[in-house]
Amino acid sequence: MATKVRDIMTGSPTAVSPDLDIVTVARAMRDEDIGAVLVADSERLHGLVTDRDLVVRGLAAGGDPTQIKVSSMVSDAPETVRPDDSLDTAVKRMRERAVRRLPVVDDGQAVGIISLGDLAMERDADSALAQISAARPNT
Repeated sequence: MATKVRDIMTGSPTAVSPDLDIVTVARAMRDEDIGAVLVADSERLHGLVTDRDLVVRGLAAGGDPTQIKVSSMVSDAPETVRPDDSLDTAVKRMRERAVRRLPVVDDGQAVGIISLGDLAMERDADSALAQISAARPNT
């Protein structure tokens, strides 16, 4: 049974520049078949943006989506975990911040993402969330 974040995280996360518009970010998510990207520049991790964020905080707010920067979708202080943190630490931080995904950072660099689905598959493989998370989408 896995005990560390590194054991179940998704490595090599997709990261986008904070200066990109939300249409470009949405297309990257579509092309890579992912629901979240990290927003980072060469100096720091700004946060994480989901496909839902793009719709609810971007498109629904109005305006030209080619002019809305993804940086406006992230919070100022993203919650993170380290690869060697325990899974219990990840669960605690997700619960405290009411988030479903956490960036995994090592020596200031984003190295992965851990999701609620990852934790469900590890902790209770028979749960509905674990089964949904493990299923391949029908496309």
